[in-house]
Amino acid sequence: MLDSSQLLRFTTAGSVDDGKSTLIGRLLYDSKSIFEDQLQAIEKTSQKKGHEGVDLALFTDGLRDEREQGITIDVAYRYFTTPKRKFIIADTPGHIQYTRNMVTGASTANAAIILVDARHGVIEQTKRHSFIASLLHIPHVIVCINKMDLVDYSEEAYNKVINQFEEFSSKLLIQDIRFIPISALNGDNVVNRSANMDWYQGAPLLHTLETMHISSDINKVDSRFPVQTVLRPQSESHRDYRGYAGRVASGIFRPGDDVTIMPSGFTSKIKSIDTLNGPLKEAFAPMSVSMTLEDDIDISRGDMIVRSNNKPEASQDLDVMLCWLHNDAAKPRAKYSIRQTSNEQKAMIKEVLYKFDINTLERNKEDKELKMNDISKVKIRTTKPLMIDQYRENRTTGSIILIDDATNETVAAGMIV
Repeated sequence: MLDSSQLLRFTTAGSVDDGKSTLIGRLLYDSKSIFEDQLQAIEKTSQKKGHEGVDLALFTDGLRDEREQGITIDVAYRYFTTPKRKFIIADTPGHIQYTRNMVTGASTANAAIILVDARHGVIEQTKRHSFIASLLHIPHVIVCINKMDLVDYSEEAYNKVINQFEEFSSKLLIQDIRFIPISALNGDNVVNRSANMDWYQGAPLLHTLETMHISSDINKVDSRFPVQTVLRPQSESHRDYRGYAGRVASGIFRPGDDVTIMPSGFTSKIKSIDTLNGPLKEAFAPMSVSMTLEDDIDISRGDMIVRSNNKPEASQDLDVMLCWLHNDAAKPRAKYSIRQTSNEQKAMIKEVLYKFDINTLERNKEDKELKMNDISKVKIRTTKPLMIDQYRENRTTGSIILIDDATNETVAAGMIV
């Protein structure tokens, strides 16, 4: 029996009309995870639209604009629980111009469900979403080959898609890939096993999600504590208190640990680790705490407290895999704000090393223009050092975003390599 409190975050992705919203609706409907009033509202809307049964896609298309246009245009988060596990779903759009939303939805996911239309097979968006899943180091990918009812539940059609996907995915860094033939519309192999595909011996999708092993993506080895603010209470009883507050990004801290403050390089020992409920014997990610040190050191927001025997790199020059998110192309050598943990600095994209061709995964070193949805390796220069780890080692200290100073819009998300 699994711990019912164990939470699985998964993202869904696929091309337009591959049936993502219908699949999520089917998961919620067949697992009885829908409130009665929600169900009644959806039934009424389905009748107004002239549907014979319940339009399952309406369970995720929650915004009126989305319904009127007939498309899903943002990342829709849905929560549901079964007796075995709790789930958070990030439903991302299939349109090419919204690939950036896939990056947002997938950034904290334990698993990705990638839908493929059994009639069309692996297409550019399938490759794009699989590549992003690989880039973000999502450990589990479930390829749901949907609309099997439209290919007469053909095992041959199913195997054809598997061969296409395996040929492409052999170049990706994904630990675990599983294939499930489904019909989201009819419910085949979603929650219940399909009587129409007795040739498929695997588990249906929900059972796969319920029993999938979740390994924590939190780095437990490298101790990193980005300082968010300095606490100096004005009360008489705490007049001499000077605490450094923030959230532990990774690793474990204990009173008495030898620590180094970066980027200054000053050293000290942890005197205490405090919370509203009192002192702690240890703090670990993702706990929010306040630390006091035995020495009075000038520390401010953006600094990082680390174990002295295990330090991150402090650098102003970063190699980054960058996903460009904005409608406007990147301006050559334009200045942006870069944010990483609690650190914010000015930064400039010094050089575009290459862009990825999503279809072939080949590197294009000639095209240097960054446009929306482009994925490329770039060199970034910051005004002051950032304390960094590689993304594959530490998701928190290895990720950055770029912000346009003029509009305050996020223009890119990146992984330090």
